[in-house]
Amino acid sequence: MSLKLLFGFHAVSVRLKVAPKSIRELHVDATRRDQRMKQFLAKAEEAGLRVIDSDDDKLQQMAGTHRHQGVVARVEALSPARSLDDLLDSLSEPPLLLVLDGVTDPHNLGACLRVADGAGAHAVIAPKDHAVGINATVAKVASGAAETVPYFMVTNLARTLTELKERDIWIIGTSDDAESSLYQADFKGPVAVVLGAEGSGMRQLTRKHCDQLVSIPMMGGVESLNVSVASGVCLYEARRQRG
Repeated sequence: MSLKLLFGFHAVSVRLKVAPKSIRELHVDATRRDQRMKQFLAKAEEAGLRVIDSDDDKLQQMAGTHRHQGVVARVEALSPARSLDDLLDSLSEPPLLLVLDGVTDPHNLGACLRVADGAGAHAVIAPKDHAVGINATVAKVASGAAETVPYFMVTNLARTLTELKERDIWIIGTSDDAESSLYQADFKGPVAVVLGAEGSGMRQLTRKHCDQLVSIPMMGGVESLNVSVASGVCLYEARRQRG
């Protein structure tokens, strides 16, 4: 079975929570023993994992970047979730979902998937009739995130949003004319962030299914951001709040 690499506290910690037995090797920086590392090592020990002390050069070589935070793991690839329900049932932390309504440009979708992966979103959801599927362009722009971030294309987006609400997931839509700012929203609990395509924005029916509408503050002359940039602003605000 081929192994893949995960690095950084968040990525490895999520795998440690969800599927600890899939971690074959766990390498950590032998010189780092701050509070965050101590808490991480305690969780690894609790899961019965053997930790391999390594140095920064070794970790950088494994991860291919110096941004490994002192944690690199070789893990088995997990079977992709068969459905959105399967994915949500498997989570051990409050869901963070990105919903894209009307994003048909493959470059935008690829960039959104890459942002979703970086911010630790659990899935990206889009309607089948107003979206682009995963193609070669999407995969290239996503830089690997098309394989790591579950992408669910649903038949009826409004119904899916209703089902998310039934799971107590708060639906936060973005709109240029919303009175509340993004920074006034609470992203700590189960949340789905909804963004529409540039220009037209989300459809009216989608908007009606949102529990809250927020706007991204714009300080300059342009009226809106590219959808992938807006996704990044929203998801990283959610990640900041979650700590």
